[in-house]
Amino acid sequence: MKVAVTTSGEDLSGPVEPHFGRCPCFIVVDLETMEFEIIQNTAVSSAHGAGIAAAQLVASRGVKAVLTGNVGPNAYSALSSSGIKIVTGVSGIVEDAVRRFSSGELQSVSGPTVGGHFGTGRRGRGGGRRQGF
Repeated sequence: MKVAVTTSGEDLSGPVEPHFGRCPCFIVVDLETMEFEIIQNTAVSSAHGAGIAAAQLVASRGVKAVLTGNVGPNAYSALSSSGIKIVTGVSGIVEDAVRRFSSGELQSVSGPTVGGHFGTGRRGRGGGRRQGF
């Protein structure tokens, strides 16, 4: 079974990122072998639809579960409709999170944990409208 974990790291010792749609990358881990692959999140700087695009990205890798800090309603819907379990409230180191999930300590959620537009989008990164200047 493969799981995707939100991270900014490059291996299993990296941190679990709190945002699903706006995490820098995903680490896809095979639970049987602990082999992993880093996938850059191409939706991280999208103005809109980052959660949906990120959900499609991890679904295309054949993952059966996502471990993350939070997930919004659109990403939750996209992941759920792909049959992917969603585990939120995850923090700490990726390897620890994967081991806790494997041992049954982490359970999937039944709905989104944040409202829509939880990520920063382009605001705060020079993407504002610059009105009043």
